[in-house]
Amino acid sequence: MKEMYFPLRYRLSLFHLLLLIILLSVFSYAIFFGTKNYLIQNTAVSLRAQAKPVIEKWLHSGSGDTDYLKSNGRFLIENLGSRDTSVMILNASGKPMKPDGDFVLSEAAYYRQSLSGDNEVRYITEKNGSPSLVVLIPLRKVSDPSEVMGVVRLSTPLAPLERILARQKLILMAGIILTVFAGALIGFWITTVSLKELSTMVQTCNDIAGGNLTRRINLPRDNDEIGQLAKAFDNMITRIENLFTAQSRFVANAAHELRTPMAALQGSLEVLMRGAQDDRDSFLRLTRGMYREITRLSRMSEQLLDLTKIETSDVLHKTTIDVKKFIAEFVQYSQVIAEERTLVCDGESGLHITVDSDVLKQVLFNLTDNAIQHTESSGTIQFSWKLTGMDINIRVSDDGCGIDPASLPHIFDPFFRGDSSRSRVRGGTGLGLTIVKKLVELNGGRISADSISREGTVFTLVFPSSRI
Repeated sequence: MKEMYFPLRYRLSLFHLLLLIILLSVFSYAIFFGTKNYLIQNTAVSLRAQAKPVIEKWLHSGSGDTDYLKSNGRFLIENLGSRDTSVMILNASGKPMKPDGDFVLSEAAYYRQSLSGDNEVRYITEKNGSPSLVVLIPLRKVSDPSEVMGVVRLSTPLAPLERILARQKLILMAGIILTVFAGALIGFWITTVSLKELSTMVQTCNDIAGGNLTRRINLPRDNDEIGQLAKAFDNMITRIENLFTAQSRFVANAAHELRTPMAALQGSLEVLMRGAQDDRDSFLRLTRGMYREITRLSRMSEQLLDLTKIETSDVLHKTTIDVKKFIAEFVQYSQVIAEERTLVCDGESGLHITVDSDVLKQVLFNLTDNAIQHTESSGTIQFSWKLTGMDINIRVSDDGCGIDPASLPHIFDPFFRGDSSRSRVRGGTGLGLTIVKKLVELNGGRISADSISREGTVFTLVFPSSRI
């Protein structure tokens, strides 16, 4: 069964509504019961305030002891009672001196508490199904105020308070309903407006999924979470578009590079099939050409595999190396392939970098081979290094033919060759410097090139310095 779709704006609006209802309910509950307690407490204070002068007058009018309470307790009942207040006198045993229908035995715990001397005893009881507030006032002996000889029980109905509280409850409920209704409308509007940009993002994503990589969200603001998400999404799509463009260019260049040797091989085979093998000179020329093209194809395949391994692997075996010692050993090893060219070392001592030594050796070998290919046999290839700030710059320079200024920005692009005819004759594939750049970046460094046509080229490797 297909899952029912419930838009995000409805879910957020519902969550906002539920949260609003909970908060309003808790707030209204606190207000209602706070008001109720306040009114009850205020009524109790009022009863005590009215009774206190009467009790003080009564106590000081006689002996103020237990016998006086028995003989003159009616005075208190007559003077404290009113239409809304009923009065009962309890002796030191907690029993009414004159039985009354208001007396409830289950309230004995409150009486004991008041007889112990507590001046703030109050509670609510039911009378004929209607709540009443009961206030207990201890009667203390004049001769010994620490001794309680009885308790005055004042009872007043809470019906007026109940009417006030009923009106307040109605007002609070009406307020909750109106606030929830207004909050639901405003919350839905705010959610819809806030998520409108997400709808734009969804439409943009669908267009991009359809193949239109030029689409961007381009929100006018990026100072909130949605704006930052849109900006990050646009940056991601830009990178993906660049990657697709680079991939398409790479495939096209690879196809172009493969087509040339394949066409040469096909042509040579067709000539051989037409009988050129009977001519020894033609046969040797054709087979040498075929061997050269096959060698070039093999080299290109190996470099493509190397490039793939670099891009799919991040496993390095980094160690801290002494730059001077490492390059000196490399130059001694490279003198064999340099033939008559002069290799020169010049740099500071005591400099160290943390790299994969095998990878760095491959980088230097590729740069050296590139310099050899473009330098006359009497030329010079120089290796130098120095500390610049927190980085160590390693330079490989030659005094060869240099690189055309128009070609310089593209020399690290796959299959790029500034002089394609000369590179093809020398067996170049246009992947060597691409591999060098990938290897340098894999070791946490960067590479750049400077060149003057017919004067020479300088490749600069920059790695963070390692302190020993």
